[in-house]
Amino acid sequence: MALTEVGRISITIAALGILAFIFGVVAENKKPASGTPITGKGVVICKYPSDPTIALGSFSIILSFLSSVFGVVAVFFPYKGKSVPVYALQRTTSLVVFFAIAAAVSFMAEALMMWATITESLHRTRNVHHDLTTSCPTAKTGLYGGAAFLALDASLFWLICQMLTLNARADYEEDEEDMKGQYGQVLTTEYNNPARAAHA
Repeated sequence: MALTEVGRISITIAALGILAFIFGVVAENKKPASGTPITGKGVVICKYPSDPTIALGSFSIILSFLSSVFGVVAVFFPYKGKSVPVYALQRTTSLVVFFAIAAAVSFMAEALMMWATITESLHRTRNVHHDLTTSCPTAKTGLYGGAAFLALDASLFWLICQMLTLNARADYEEDEEDMKGQYGQVLTTEYNNPARAAHA
């Protein structure tokens, strides 16, 4: 059985969110607690083990961003070729609230993951310190993991937005059908009663 447009978009959002979560959690687990200080003449050179933390964090950033993009697409996508005006979607308060929450959580997930990845990258590249007491730090513990959970939460919120969007679209299309039915009934009544139409 072929997947519908709704199913394809839902699976894409969920898959990207889950992958962003997995990469973020693995990055948290692979991140070393600290580097190894090597003392030189008036400096300390920090040596860090070779690990995929920065690459995993970068992948998580990209996947989380793509999940958010597809989340926005899920709200405004013209399902079955039928577009719905934005004002019709804005009438649904729950959709507006969840859209704002999904956008905020997505932004927080991106910001935390970027903070952790950039910090880790800076520690690796700027590894020569004149402070002889340096402990060769790495990115703050918990940043990768927290960002990973936020990325997963964001994808779930986008899925909720998609469901609320489908409900709002159904309500809008039902209202449109009712309006057409009432308009058609008025025209039929006046057509069947020419005297009334002439009087009007």
